[in-house]
Amino acid sequence: MIIKNKNQIDLMREAGILLHKAHMVAKEMCEPGISTEAINAEVEKFITSNDAIPLFKGVPGKVPFPAGCCMSINEAIVHGIPSARKLENGDILSIDIGVRLNGWCSDCACTHAIGEIDEEKQKLMDVTEECLRIAIKRIKPGVKWSKIAKEMSKYARNAGFSVVESLVGHGIGEGLWEAPQVPNYHSRLVRDFKLKQGLVIAVEPMINTGVKSTETLKDHWTIVTKDGKPSAHFEHTIAVTANGSQVLTCGPNGEGWAM
Repeated sequence: MIIKNKNQIDLMREAGILLHKAHMVAKEMCEPGISTEAINAEVEKFITSNDAIPLFKGVPGKVPFPAGCCMSINEAIVHGIPSARKLENGDILSIDIGVRLNGWCSDCACTHAIGEIDEEKQKLMDVTEECLRIAIKRIKPGVKWSKIAKEMSKYARNAGFSVVESLVGHGIGEGLWEAPQVPNYHSRLVRDFKLKQGLVIAVEPMINTGVKSTETLKDHWTIVTKDGKPSAHFEHTIAVTANGSQVLTCGPNGEGWAM
């Protein structure tokens, strides 16, 4: 667990503000008829024009991840590869973006409605966003993460949804993935940790309409729901401060989802 000082968190906040602005570039394009590769191209252009690095591009795997954004449509939970597939009315699109600015990382995700969506998808998005909001409200030094994760998962399950357990959040700083792992559910089999001032974590609830089970597509990256039902994903990079949480990936005036 790598603890950051105030100056380091301030640098991560700068990266977070830039990432929020990158998300706003993507949000403005989220309309029927637009391809995810077109959105990705504009986001990458924005990030690099601001002297930052698209953090996900080239991440190692069986094949390196080919884009700066993860674009996951409907049943895709995370790690969807941008493509020529055009967005359609009624889709939901989860966009996950990471940036590195001046050596420091930020990671953030949001699910968008494309045109008019049905009530179930809207409820799914609302519940997933609220799970992230629960974490933001409860984070403070001395609290065990399991207590927060238990409340998040209970809220989702009481709403009739399932919580993805095969994917978790993570610590973040100079590296995209740092200790500890940050699950969105509580289990005695998962290693717990106590929140400490200066810890920075990426909290990212992934909630499914149907079963929690997942599978990976043949592209080696896109992870989808086993039953083909929709999933939503919201994420913020959050610092633990003496007074509670500081969301590093909201806008410069504190605007953003789950705030």
